[in-house]
Amino acid sequence: MAGVWLAALSGLIAGGTLLAGAAVAWFVDIPQRVVAGIMALGAGVLISTLAFELVEEAAKDGGLLPTSAGFLGGAILYIVADQLVSRPRRRTRTARSAGARPASRAGQPAPRANIAARRAAAAAGGSGVVIAIGALIDGIPESLVMGLSVLQGGISIPIVAAIAISNIPEGLGSTAALKQSGTRGRFVTLLWGGIALVTVVAAVIGYLLFQAAPASVVALITTIAAGGLLAMVCNTMIPEAFAEQRALTGLWATLGFLGAFLLHEIAG
Repeated sequence: MAGVWLAALSGLIAGGTLLAGAAVAWFVDIPQRVVAGIMALGAGVLISTLAFELVEEAAKDGGLLPTSAGFLGGAILYIVADQLVSRPRRRTRTARSAGARPASRAGQPAPRANIAARRAAAAAGGSGVVIAIGALIDGIPESLVMGLSVLQGGISIPIVAAIAISNIPEGLGSTAALKQSGTRGRFVTLLWGGIALVTVVAAVIGYLLFQAAPASVVALITTIAAGGLLAMVCNTMIPEAFAEQRALTGLWATLGFLGAFLLHEIAG
């Protein structure tokens, strides 16, 4: 029973940082460069954790074949899911850009500034929702991994820390975009509260469902999540961070990697 509570606690910590990031973005106007720096730092932390906490341990316990299959499969699954989620946003953007120019109340063309502002707000809202959905897609396998880590000797501090740090910029970026689009606070609260709840439930399910699973199955599930996380880092976190930080992106990612590596060595 203690293991269930530990799994739930690990999911709560990780999911809580999503809520913390969302709350900060809602009440504080954070410069985009700061958000990008946090995102680059989180990317480095995740890469280190994938290498030393997930893939390496999975290969030791479950073998190279399930580890390789899961890692590749996880990356493919994430890319497919990301494309499915992003496609409606791209279609909406294309239709909006091809549409007729709105008219003002007097029947005359609306000022370009107003049109641009409405388009920017709509695009921001769509971007915020896509980031939130992406956080949900990432959060389920992440939480399963946290539940599995409890089976292997309690809460894994490096894994939980890496996921928690990487969740902060997702909550920040999405909520900042939703706020810009004029989304109500109630919707934002329910959105991130629901995603945080899913992370807790998934962590408990990961602990309960795989208690008697063979090591090869655990390795497969773990590396599916790891492959998906690496694909997310490469497709989302690093490009978005680089768009703002440019040359400093590599430095922040290196600091994140080094910090997670030192934590792994000290905790191990």
